[in-house]
Amino acid sequence: MNTGDSLQKKNNLTGWAFISLAVIGIVAFYFYPMLQALLLSFKSGVGANLEFTGLDNYKRLFIDTTFRTAVSNTFLYLIIQVPVMIILGLFISVLLNDSTLRFRSFFRTAIFLPCVTSLVAYSVVFKYLFSSDGMVNQFLMNLHVIAEPIQWITDPFWAKITIIIAVTWRWTGYNMIFYLSSLQNIDQSIYEAARIDGANAFTQFFKITVPLLKPIILFTSITSTIGTLQIFDEIMNITKGGPGNATMSISQYIYNLSFKYSPDFGYAATVSYSIVLMIIVLSIIQFKVAGERNG
Repeated sequence: MNTGDSLQKKNNLTGWAFISLAVIGIVAFYFYPMLQALLLSFKSGVGANLEFTGLDNYKRLFIDTTFRTAVSNTFLYLIIQVPVMIILGLFISVLLNDSTLRFRSFFRTAIFLPCVTSLVAYSVVFKYLFSSDGMVNQFLMNLHVIAEPIQWITDPFWAKITIIIAVTWRWTGYNMIFYLSSLQNIDQSIYEAARIDGANAFTQFFKITVPLLKPIILFTSITSTIGTLQIFDEIMNITKGGPGNATMSISQYIYNLSFKYSPDFGYAATVSYSIVLMIIVLSIIQFKVAGERNG
């Protein structure tokens, strides 16, 4: 063996040594639990008394009315909140990318700040803000917009609106940062050429900005979809899934199956894998749509 091969082998071993702990950690704490959860989804029983039942848990999904309610609630959040959050993030990022705007750093920090707040803390704050005697109702009544307090937490319709407002407030800044960083990488000469050709700001936005940001928009669409399908903290801390099951999400239903009702970890694992399937299907659809538009 020559010196070059020996050095190459030594470098390979050194590289594997550096990443070995990370690989072991990922396998032990990610892939192994995923595999165990998949095996668990084929079992049923109370607590640790589980027995293999095949596909019975998956068949149960189709006749479980609570699961259907949780899915419909989650998809309602997804359909409304994700587009609003993406459009707001894109709009704000364009405004904050203007070099003539004063205090840009302050506004960027202020809008991004909700992303780093504690999920539980901000959910509790929203619960008090939107309570029947909270600041939101007091503000609207002082402006004579409403005559009596809106039941933001206890009314099924308004409870959903409260959840959507809370999630949008927290995560819009997260998407904004991605758009803003991408906007700063666009060559300004493209916009200058467009202005010389007579393109107004509206045309520049839809003909230059949006097409150039398509990869980032796709990325944020997928991450926002995944996050919304897994929504838990806001619902648990603001409405606890109520009134009734009016705001329950799939993740909260998994929690209830595991820790609130008689523990049924097998069926809870099955519901968990339904989220995985939804994420895969929606991600494929988004990639296909983006690919066709790019084509």
